[in-house]
Amino acid sequence: MLFLGCIKEVSDYELVVGLPNGLSGFVPVTQISDAYSKMLSKQVAQGELLEDLNSLSDMYSPGTLVRCIVTSVEKSADGRRSIKLSINPKKVNKGLNASALASGMLLSGFVSSMEDHGYLIDIGVSGSHAFLPHQKAQNYIKAVKRGPDLKIGQNLNCVIVEVKNEGRVVRLSIDRSEVAASLATEKQNWTLSNLLPGLVVKARVQKVAPLGIKVSFLSSYTGIVDFMHMDPEKSMNYSPNQVMKACILSVHPTSKVVRLTLRQSFLHPGGSPHQLSNGRMGAVVEESTVKAFYKQFGAIFELDDGTLAFARLKHLSKTRKSFKPGAFKAGCKHKCRIIDYSLMDEMCILSLKYQVIEARILQYQDIHTGDVVQGKVFSLKPIGMQVKVTDGIRGLVPSMHLADVILKRPEKKYSIGDQVRCRVLECNPGGKKLILTLKRSLVQSKLPVLSNYEDAKPGLITHGFVVCAKEFGCIVKFYNDVKGLVPKNELSSEPISCPDKVFHEGQVVKVMVLKCEPQQERLLLSFRLSSKSASEEKKECTPQQKHEVKYQIGEMVDVKVLKKKHNGLEVSILEDKGNVIGWIPTAHLSDFIVNCKLLWHCLQEGDVLPRVMCLSDKGEHITLSRKSAVISAVQEEQVVKSFSEIQPGMVLTGYVRNVMPFGVFVEFPFGVTGLAPKMSMSDKFVTDTKDHFVVGQTVIAKVMSIDEEKQRVLLNLKVSECSSGDSAAESFALLDRYFKEMKEIRNLLRRTGEPSMARGLCELVPGKELQLVVQDVKEDGSALFSGNCVTGLIATATRYHLGDKNIVPGEKTKALVLHVDALTSRVYVSLREELLKQRPKQVCVQRTPSTLPSCST
Repeated sequence: MLFLGCIKEVSDYELVVGLPNGLSGFVPVTQISDAYSKMLSKQVAQGELLEDLNSLSDMYSPGTLVRCIVTSVEKSADGRRSIKLSINPKKVNKGLNASALASGMLLSGFVSSMEDHGYLIDIGVSGSHAFLPHQKAQNYIKAVKRGPDLKIGQNLNCVIVEVKNEGRVVRLSIDRSEVAASLATEKQNWTLSNLLPGLVVKARVQKVAPLGIKVSFLSSYTGIVDFMHMDPEKSMNYSPNQVMKACILSVHPTSKVVRLTLRQSFLHPGGSPHQLSNGRMGAVVEESTVKAFYKQFGAIFELDDGTLAFARLKHLSKTRKSFKPGAFKAGCKHKCRIIDYSLMDEMCILSLKYQVIEARILQYQDIHTGDVVQGKVFSLKPIGMQVKVTDGIRGLVPSMHLADVILKRPEKKYSIGDQVRCRVLECNPGGKKLILTLKRSLVQSKLPVLSNYEDAKPGLITHGFVVCAKEFGCIVKFYNDVKGLVPKNELSSEPISCPDKVFHEGQVVKVMVLKCEPQQERLLLSFRLSSKSASEEKKECTPQQKHEVKYQIGEMVDVKVLKKKHNGLEVSILEDKGNVIGWIPTAHLSDFIVNCKLLWHCLQEGDVLPRVMCLSDKGEHITLSRKSAVISAVQEEQVVKSFSEIQPGMVLTGYVRNVMPFGVFVEFPFGVTGLAPKMSMSDKFVTDTKDHFVVGQTVIAKVMSIDEEKQRVLLNLKVSECSSGDSAAESFALLDRYFKEMKEIRNLLRRTGEPSMARGLCELVPGKELQLVVQDVKEDGSALFSGNCVTGLIATATRYHLGDKNIVPGEKTKALVLHVDALTSRVYVSLREELLKQRPKQVCVQRTPSTLPSCST
């Protein structure tokens, strides 16, 4: 399909072209002309820049009209359609042949070479050589002011001045006055097979309808002028048989439907449509008046400055169900926002959706370096992850910036559609370039954003990330590609002989500016944030000083275990080189109380725990948590930061602070506390509150009521009240987390205690079938067992789990593992036949002494 389009944007590799009816298409750099493509190929083959090869921005500018042809319509991953175009004259003018060329014709041509007396022009007609003399080009060159000569690959509106040898030789003119006065006539032998967009014709009105006008032109052809392309000042005054100028907008190749425009800007070839005034894009119009409503398309509005605008049907209301046609009668007023501008329709495109009107980000210009933005994961690629910020804005998170550490398998952490919170590293609206980071240390940083060298004043402390660690020091990068050097002597108060062994690429660091030369873009930095000497720093590094660094609630850090105490772990925070001490209570090692003591037992001094969250930073006491449910609630902002934010009906994640006879006190992140009375603790009847909850237990609570005067919150802990509705999904998610944590515990067990015992504990999982020997039968009916699979462990079964069997010491029997208590080294088993029959066959096989016992399925 052939279109007349208008260039909206120019980049190094493509042209963005506005099409009629608010559409847009893309012209790749390889679809300009054959001569330009040949030069591109030559440059690639030689591997160096060619002097006579001009960039697209040197030859094209926004507002220029071009003839184009649709080469393909592609569907993107998010369902949006992308129109690929070509302006190559061999494709646009393919309906023409040499014998059809006639004097006065207006064609698209491209400069293919420069000669002594003029230019050879590629008009895409096989067997025809077109020449443009210098004198017919001077007027255009002076007006355009793009240099002393035309450039190879430059698009031109050409009028045929003379045709010789049956079209084999053609002389052209691009004189602006001749082009502007050109008019397509019957004498030029135009047919429906070679008719081109951009031609100006004399049209006669045949029929006037609410959605447009039917016209005839060039004697025998008919076309349509839709409601968006009638002259706004004359739209109500058209009448049958009226004759006027019209410009062809599009030609359909199969149906031969021709669409035209009556707008004044297009009635003189070589002209340019009206642009949107600066500052109007994204503007909110408090009152826009409905001029006309078209039930299949949308509505025309008059804005506060008198200009007309169009809103598509889908942008008139939030959903189709909420749409009310009665609200769009002529004269009705609505609040709207300008979301786009159609150059080919010379109209603003509006949206009446409140979420669009209130949106903080509408275009790239609304995003600034250092901003924190929300987005959805759009795609995962080897170079990084694409994030969709809005419908028309996408950013790239480079692989280095997917997390605080380099991820080898990012697909395990992120899935398509996941909501992510990023920080803008770089934003170039002109090139539609948006670079983001997901490094939590940068996203959550409260320090100043360093985005230009002028702001790098000596003494400034900020966050950056290491891009290079060499023997001379580290190169640290900030925002907008600002970077600086940390020399070797400024890496630490202690000498570091091999920086590349201590620092790694992508590591987030806190630095202080020592010196900056903005004009030379030189920046000298230091990791030593104090002006004191190394000996003074070492001397004053007391516990009181260690806790002066403040951490925000929800901030994620990596820690190293310093000391195990009876009620928790004392840890050092690695982000501050171990100078800051934190505390993880035993109950905060896991969401699962049964695993908390196990983890405390297995962890050793020197172990590193990644991704631990700061729960509170009161004075010298920094409390940390590994509860994944609490961490997720904070990261997804499903929390309340103060009493004033609490509303009845909210479902919040917290942990038990105290268990009393009359109820349970629950604490949430940021310190808000509520009470779940005894009657609201469980779906079952509660006799003793201590039988249902323990201190530190992770819970999901629903807010029942609040007392603002007494600052009290009443909660409900009943599972039936707090479930989101999909209880099966919630249960499986919890089980999945539990089993992943048990896998972590088994790995820790393998390195602690007696090797064979630890190995046995790790391999004994619930549901496993064992071959055991009865060791003893006790008076209460329970039994003890021995066997190769339980060496060093206590295997026991209660009277109920012996079933109907009358066992005696020394007897061999099959048993099923019910539960393994790693702390007491006890294995609870069952001999009941109904359990043994229902499980998949998994038998413990005894191998040779040199190998380990294993499980085969």
